[in-house]
Amino acid sequence: MKSPTNLKAMLRSSLAFGKTMSLSHVSLLAACGMLFLLIGCQSQPESAEAIAYSDEVYDFLAIPKDKPLSAASKRALERGYNQGPEWFVQFRTHDLQGDFAYEEGVTRRDPSAILTINDTLFVYYTKSTGETAGFGTGDPEAKVFPWDESEVWYATSVDGWDWEERGLAVGRGPAGSYDDRSVFTPEILQHDGKFILVYQTVKFPYVNRVKNQVGMAIATSPHGPFEKLDEPILSPSDDGEWEGEEDTRFKVTKQGSFDSHKVHDPTLMYYNDKYYLYYKGERMGERLTFGGREIKWGVAISDNLVGPYEKSPYNPITNSGHELSIWPYQGGITALIITDGPERNTLQWAPDGINFEIKSHLKGGPPAAGLNRSFDTDASPIAALEWGLTHTYVSYDWQYIRRFESYTPFAP
Repeated sequence: MKSPTNLKAMLRSSLAFGKTMSLSHVSLLAACGMLFLLIGCQSQPESAEAIAYSDEVYDFLAIPKDKPLSAASKRALERGYNQGPEWFVQFRTHDLQGDFAYEEGVTRRDPSAILTINDTLFVYYTKSTGETAGFGTGDPEAKVFPWDESEVWYATSVDGWDWEERGLAVGRGPAGSYDDRSVFTPEILQHDGKFILVYQTVKFPYVNRVKNQVGMAIATSPHGPFEKLDEPILSPSDDGEWEGEEDTRFKVTKQGSFDSHKVHDPTLMYYNDKYYLYYKGERMGERLTFGGREIKWGVAISDNLVGPYEKSPYNPITNSGHELSIWPYQGGITALIITDGPERNTLQWAPDGINFEIKSHLKGGPPAAGLNRSFDTDASPIAALEWGLTHTYVSYDWQYIRRFESYTPFAP
């Protein structure tokens, strides 16, 4: 069968030719056109009315059977809104003690996953001091974001409530290096006798149009020392084009890929005998879309820990999400996706680590969730969320780390 495009072209050509023909011939051609349209309609997906659903599904969704369906009712049937609550969860947060209690003048944020080593809990996080001045001050040394001029520190605890700050894990590089301005938003992976930190980096000067990169540091102890790689392991796609010389990220002549401006929130997983580096992409000339900010995730994969990491041809792999929070479940990867995009505030699962589907919609989730990696994540879809760490804004200048816990409402 010819494609619909070719059929339309044939019809347009025939109707043009029909101007020189009799009315009966034109009517015949019009009838042929209607036939072509009917053939095309046969290839469209079936509507909810044409798909058989059980009486139990209709009853669960409170949709009358054998009556006209609203668009909302069709969505409920087609998307399976009758699925059980095993993927649904809510959250509460608590203040912590020790060095994670709020401290005026200091920002601690973006906690990594929590590792348990010999009954001691370890977490890595962004730490900085000083107020945020923003862009446009004329001073290239002025702090432009709370995570600017930051470094990666770590802390330990024996109970998950009282935390002791232990010191610097990864600092900024020397002047002229790719990480000389800031290192921040770390994530930790324990694998094959190694402790691997991945984190965002920025090179001086920190301007609106700066393109950050992702660095890696490796140690044989959770206390370090962490040895940084000489070069970044991930960079933004180089396929966008700025418009003019003004330092604004919204003026472009070409936006480029979903990650043409920034690669943020790196999260490294060892999965299917490979290293999967998940990350959030931000686009040059970022727009507001159906779901707000134009934010998506991608993944880069390598056979070797230190790379090279190759971006998946399936990127982007989500339509939404801010800080990454992912964990293995039943042979696949689960993602807590919050804050930005049309699919924000959802739990999603990919059986292959790439093709994510929505499993539940949530009221929200803990920002920058640092998950406790000691839990058996195969026990249930939400086992990884029993408790972990998050951060809270006291003001734009100061943030501090807190604890989140999950619960299931209406549970017996």
